[in-house]
Amino acid sequence: MLRLYVDRFDGRTVKSFMHLPRLRTALVAGSAMLVVATTAPVVLALTPAHAATTSMSTALDQILADTRLDGASVGVQVRDAASGTVLYSHDTDRRLIPASNDKLLTSTAALEVLGTDYRFHTKVLTGGQRYGSVLAGSVYLKGGGDPTMLAADYDQLAGQLAQTGVRVVTGDLVADDTFFDSQRLGADWAWDDEPYSYAAQISALTLAPDTDYDAGSVIVQTTGTTAGHAPTVTLVPANNSVRVDNRATTGPAGSANTLDVTRDHGTDTMVVTGSIPAGVPTDKEWMAVWDPTGYAAGVFRDALARHGVKVLGRTAEEATPAGAHEVADHPSMTLAQLLVPFLKLSNNIHAEALTKAMGQKVAGVGSWSAGIAAEHTVLSAMGVDVSTIRQVDGSGLSRQDLLTNQQITNLLVAARGKPWFGTWYSALPIAGVADRMVGGTLSSRMAGTPAANNLHGKTGSMTGVNALSGYVTDASGRLLVFSAIINNYLGAVTPLLDAIGVTLAKSTPDGVTPAAVPRAPRNAPVTDDAVECSWVKAC
Repeated sequence: MLRLYVDRFDGRTVKSFMHLPRLRTALVAGSAMLVVATTAPVVLALTPAHAATTSMSTALDQILADTRLDGASVGVQVRDAASGTVLYSHDTDRRLIPASNDKLLTSTAALEVLGTDYRFHTKVLTGGQRYGSVLAGSVYLKGGGDPTMLAADYDQLAGQLAQTGVRVVTGDLVADDTFFDSQRLGADWAWDDEPYSYAAQISALTLAPDTDYDAGSVIVQTTGTTAGHAPTVTLVPANNSVRVDNRATTGPAGSANTLDVTRDHGTDTMVVTGSIPAGVPTDKEWMAVWDPTGYAAGVFRDALARHGVKVLGRTAEEATPAGAHEVADHPSMTLAQLLVPFLKLSNNIHAEALTKAMGQKVAGVGSWSAGIAAEHTVLSAMGVDVSTIRQVDGSGLSRQDLLTNQQITNLLVAARGKPWFGTWYSALPIAGVADRMVGGTLSSRMAGTPAANNLHGKTGSMTGVNALSGYVTDASGRLLVFSAIINNYLGAVTPLLDAIGVTLAKSTPDGVTPAAVPRAPRNAPVTDDAVECSWVKAC
């Protein structure tokens, strides 16, 4: 039997086959599969006329022709995940700023270098002599880089020390953050991002205020009750390290909310200004502290006091001496578990802690340079040509980072062969799933489309930078890998990235129906995709 497959079924196609016996009636019926009785039977696989297809390349080219991309730099690549075959390319070797797509490299390298069972450890050690309930010496709080430490965890450590019978410490409380180096801010991190949680300083001894694990940050809560009076400002967690300068007022109910929280550079003073309307829900702002080590030590000192342990000396920041012995330990969740808040919420601090932890494990130095060197060794083994990219941090917050679509898809294809792939793939944000610990930064995107609960990808957003890379299963069941990065645009281009994702989800090897190209209106308002939605608690 001869099988003849026709990609298009339009008026011209119909006319060209009208001479075949017994075909006219079947064509009018609009069959998708036609059997024609001839001397040698011919099977025609035809697409009905009302669903004419467009090739994937044509559909993607149409998206990239949008006027919002005029003057922008754009790179896109699509590949078959199983074979690695390139199905579509557009400037895929162009080096572009990746924003948080950089976390794809950091997370996979961390799984290779550290392993899925890796845990950070925060320890309490003591020195000197014990005389009953008195410790004649100092207590050392030694950080191991854990970005998930909560106030409750420091309370648990204080309880472990109290259980040893110590009630008075004659020496100091010493905070030791030397597991990482002293460079706390990444190269080329913007000065105007510095007060906010997504750009918090990186310390081996730090504290998160919530279970999003925004390490190195404090939540400033402001509530207005009575018009004309100062609002109430509280800190989460409560602590004596961060100071509040409350200059705000409470406005009448229904008035404009002009509340603003900033942090004075070089200090841990949070300045609250503006007006909050009476009766509105409590305003919450996630603010980075200036000294994350001192912040953690202050919360630990308060916890010791609650457990009946009084430290007579000062709080200092220095290395733990070799002679100190361990009395308490708090292990973090495993790296496999940490991947969920890290990748779903695009947590920059997790990326940097993992980068420095890789450097510490491989080179004995908890620095960005050592960590990135360790990362590049394993990425090279996975087929990433590191000579064509540049990384200076683990999160992508720096504008010095440069990646190409080609190297991202090389990584995505290679990752499928790793034993940790299932864990990592599940930790990526999933399009259109409202649960923020499943959908993450994609929770409100592509909902109600074939990409919803299908596309697993990593977003990346900064002013003038937007990216989406990951995996999507097409309409034929074929898994695709893709990477799309846009730089130097004006306006909002997230709809175009989503259009790429939906187009791939609706595609087949034979093409894409026109409905699979959900073009956003050309007169869309000029707004900017400035930051990841999770960084401002918008998703």
